[in-house]
Amino acid sequence: MYFESNRSDAEGLLAVGTVVMNRLEAAVLPSGICEVVGQPGQFASGVLTKPMQEKDLQKVADAADAVLAGERHPKVGKAMHFHVAGRRFSYPNMHYVAVAGGNAFYEKRKPDPVEPRASAPIVLPLSPPP
Repeated sequence: MYFESNRSDAEGLLAVGTVVMNRLEAAVLPSGICEVVGQPGQFASGVLTKPMQEKDLQKVADAADAVLAGERHPKVGKAMHFHVAGRRFSYPNMHYVAVAGGNAFYEKRKPDPVEPRASAPIVLPLSPPP
């Protein structure tokens, strides 16, 4: 979460953590968190071994505890993919659901012929909890 969320705020950490847990819960992907995060070409290289800055450890630990306790980013939903925010891809199966921590999160799904597809990620603010 730390390296993929650009060392951002709790929202960015939670969004990346949500994707990791979504991948873990998907039957076709690896069976453990370390296996999900360690998949070649999926997350930043070395994320399992790189040291974090001391000042960020508590923030990351709090976010990890929240994710492991079942908290999920409300806008990420069941998305299992993300890329750096601000980049544009014209694949019709990319349905953007959130932007957080410097990343655009998306679901891969069949294009809806009725709903026009956005040409770029839409910035969706995280609404405060009720």
